[in-house]
Amino acid sequence: MTARACRRVMLLLACSPVLASAQQPLPPDQNLPPHITRLTWFGERAEFSLDGKRVLFLSKTFGDAMEVEIATGIIRNLTAHYAHHGYTRALYLANGHILLSGPTAYDVANPGPSRTHSWLFVLEPGTGKPPQPLGVQCSEGPVPSRKRMHIAWTWVAAQYPDSLPRGVSQMHEADLVYDAGIPKLANRRLILDSRNFPGRVNLETQNFRPPEERELLFSAYEFQGTEVFGIDLASGTLTNYSNAPGRYDEPEGIFPDGRFTLVECDKQNLKGAGHIDLWKLKLDGSGLYERLTYFSDYPGYKASNPVVSGDGRFVAFQLARSSEAAGVGHGIFVFDLAVWQTAPR
Repeated sequence: MTARACRRVMLLLACSPVLASAQQPLPPDQNLPPHITRLTWFGERAEFSLDGKRVLFLSKTFGDAMEVEIATGIIRNLTAHYAHHGYTRALYLANGHILLSGPTAYDVANPGPSRTHSWLFVLEPGTGKPPQPLGVQCSEGPVPSRKRMHIAWTWVAAQYPDSLPRGVSQMHEADLVYDAGIPKLANRRLILDSRNFPGRVNLETQNFRPPEERELLFSAYEFQGTEVFGIDLASGTLTNYSNAPGRYDEPEGIFPDGRFTLVECDKQNLKGAGHIDLWKLKLDGSGLYERLTYFSDYPGYKASNPVVSGDGRFVAFQLARSSEAAGVGHGIFVFDLAVWQTAPR
């Protein structure tokens, strides 16, 4: 064999998928089980529409709010018609309008404060109008009810002269009403102040627990690692549903019957928030978990930010990388729970 032919064979071997896979393991999206399909090739923080036919998502952190039709794959940009500084959350309200959370100013060199001190807005899709401000700041994710015009959100004091000491977090709730077509908050109420929590904690609202919505699930960051908590909205009684000290457990989606929540969890490896997968947690105090995804078994990857469709049939979530900030995603995936139930395990 000539030297030129030898080099050609070596090049072909180097380009071989078999050899390449042996040298570098495939990422999880290249080895999906039958019950998981890719919906988009970009984007993060999925949210099912009320009828389950569309998924709302962000193009990126501080990006646009997008909507994809599940049946056709058609994607529409809902916020491209006006100038803005990008959004950190986009969520459906019970009337089909969209609750947006985003900054009114943005420092590229220091984006953190814009994420933890965003402002809430309401967008009416299809009108061509910009969103209406609600006049309150929100840290990380707000929570809209799926059945009534009501929201909850977290506010974190950043620095003096805020009315709260630096680092204190509070969860609030309020009705969303319209006055001459302009959305406003009414009947605002403090749910919980972090200074009244039994330990050091950073609070984040996550989900009203269906069907009665008498309880709010929230993340208790920094408490025993991170725990899944619920608070009774009438009595203020706190319940630790994960109760796993030293582990990362963050609730991110809830089933419509209220019996289970989805949790970003490192139960499988105990390596922290950068190495999470999706688990299903029973909300009865038993601490019973069931694992749904295995993306963290692939070095450098994780599955995150799951939500459940209104009929309880599907989960939408995102592919994420271990090295990137929480919430950053690289495409939306749909998990078919009915197909998964019939798969051998």
